[in-house]
Amino acid sequence: MDAKLVRIRGRVHGVGYRDWMVREATRLGVQGWVRNRSDGSVEALVCGEAAAVGALLTACRAGPTMAWVQEITEDFAEPAEEPGFRRTPSL
Repeated sequence: MDAKLVRIRGRVHGVGYRDWMVREATRLGVQGWVRNRSDGSVEALVCGEAAAVGALLTACRAGPTMAWVQEITEDFAEPAEEPGFRRTPSL
């Protein structure tokens, strides 16, 4: 199982990015969470089969229609403890 902590920068607040990511992750069978950060970025923990995590990260580079993704950084992480993919409170 792959697990990555990702930070997405660009125009990703106020464009439905988190809801879109929940739908995409659920469709791909990826577990984890997504939240807004106070610096204007979106942070997410994505866990699952390597192909599914890779597919989600590829989709995240485009994002939903109104988003503009400038940069995505990835770090290795511990897998999510809860099943499913959800929005969590912002930091």
